[in-house]
Amino acid sequence: MTVKIKELIDIIIEKRSNGNPAIAEMTKSKFILKGVNPSKFDNSSADDPIIIEKLLIIANQMNVKELECDRSNIKSVFSTKSIENEIVSDIKSQLNGFGAKLVIFFASSIFDQSRLCNLMQDGFKNCIVFGCSTAGEIVSGKLLKNSVVAMAFNSNIILDAKVEVLNQINENLSVEPAFSPFERYFNESSYTMDATRYVGIVLIDGVSMKEEKLMDQIGNRTNVYFIEGSAGDDLKFVKTFVYANGKAYTDSAVLVLLKINTNAEFSIINTQSFKALDHILIANKVNEETREVIEFNNRPAISAYADAVGAVSVEEAPLYFPTHPVGLVIGDNDIFVRSPRQKKGTNIEFNCNIIQGTEVRLLQSTNIIKDTKRVLNKEINEFGNIDGIVNFHCIIRTLELEKKDLVKQ
Repeated sequence: MTVKIKELIDIIIEKRSNGNPAIAEMTKSKFILKGVNPSKFDNSSADDPIIIEKLLIIANQMNVKELECDRSNIKSVFSTKSIENEIVSDIKSQLNGFGAKLVIFFASSIFDQSRLCNLMQDGFKNCIVFGCSTAGEIVSGKLLKNSVVAMAFNSNIILDAKVEVLNQINENLSVEPAFSPFERYFNESSYTMDATRYVGIVLIDGVSMKEEKLMDQIGNRTNVYFIEGSAGDDLKFVKTFVYANGKAYTDSAVLVLLKINTNAEFSIINTQSFKALDHILIANKVNEETREVIEFNNRPAISAYADAVGAVSVEEAPLYFPTHPVGLVIGDNDIFVRSPRQKKGTNIEFNCNIIQGTEVRLLQSTNIIKDTKRVLNKEINEFGNIDGIVNFHCIIRTLELEKKDLVKQ
């Protein structure tokens, strides 16, 4: 077992006291009487096999049978509390003793974004904390609303990480202010970084409509995989936020470069829950800056779309947007979803860009949980031992990080 002494002490106290402060203090006293003073250990204390063995004996004596650190290096939690400080307290209690090194969180836009970010960073002082606002929250197969979800990674997974914020991306979009610090910090060129040891995460202001341009620049700058997620605002499409350094930013993107521990590995899985239908739509006329398709098949976009989905009228066509987006279909299995955002006159505005002349096919939604589990189970069978493998799933406008063995639940 690889675990820090402070983490193990915190886990035993938390499980023994079950949140009761008086029992927690009594447990600490018992530790001292048994030869281990909790106040002498902090997060930087080195592992001592003798002390750890004593703690395991104490845990057994106190009937603490299941230690979280034995099972997982990645932990997902969520809170449905309605007040920011209660949310952070709830999330902290669920991660107590886990020894988090990095915490990524996603929050509904109903909360005070600046206050929530400040409290999260203050609550996890020794961690890298970042995230974004959402259009619905996803965790462990649950679809939530007006909540906060978080995932924590410990040092068995993350060896090191660097966070950079790109500001005013609508005026001057450039990845250099992030990649130059990345290279200085890791003392290595981004062009030569080992793509099996580094992985990146990008969270971007969802109303900026700069996702494609940002990812294109990143792709030009490195061969390291970067997984992109767009911030949402519960489908208002007015103001979205990304989080880092205890602050909430608009018109910005957060770039995080992770260096994976040598004893861990990661796999990037691209999955979605749509199947391609036979209807083909060709984007004859578009406005790429606003992501609007003006004409499909040489007809007003909304009219051609309405006919494809079988809507009675163009007014009813937007009702089909969530279940029948369009997609770029490459080969037999690769579908790149282009979700309609809203109808604008006879035009359709999309969440992703569709280049003029592009041929897309009408899609139909399937069971997202079932399909995701099917893909993950395939990956599990291929890897055999899944411990320590990190998967990133970008689902529509909410980024969910989930560990493979959660599929077994």
